[in-house]
Amino acid sequence: MPQASLRPGIAFSQSILVDDSLTVPSVSARFRGFADMPPVFATAFMVGFVEWTCIEAVRAHLSDGEQTVGTHIDMSHMAATPAGLHVTAEVELLAVEGRKLRFRVRCYDDRESIGEGTHERAIIRAASFAAKVEAKRPGTKLSG
Repeated sequence: MPQASLRPGIAFSQSILVDDSLTVPSVSARFRGFADMPPVFATAFMVGFVEWTCIEAVRAHLSDGEQTVGTHIDMSHMAATPAGLHVTAEVELLAVEGRKLRFRVRCYDDRESIGEGTHERAIIRAASFAAKVEAKRPGTKLSG
């Protein structure tokens, strides 16, 4: 179980410098539709950055063998950020309901607010989670 110190009010922030690798055309070569899009901070990377910030916010409050995985995100991306600006993600843990964590999230660049919303994560036991994922691989007989 998570440590007793895991409770609402935990806040954390971190910043990154947006470079070309974090822009829309760099999301994935597999998603060809992004290739000719504007070279601004990608929503996909903003969501990943917010998830990482939430992970770091609670890392010290988890027991050995525990991690968190994202389960829901509801976030706006309301302003573009070009390469060369910093983006900061601020998160605050709003609720702990059993293994479910709910965060308020906000991102801003050097000029303005660029996104806000909520994010939920679930606390997992890493070993049992990995075993369940492995059981889903093709060729593995599903139980039940």
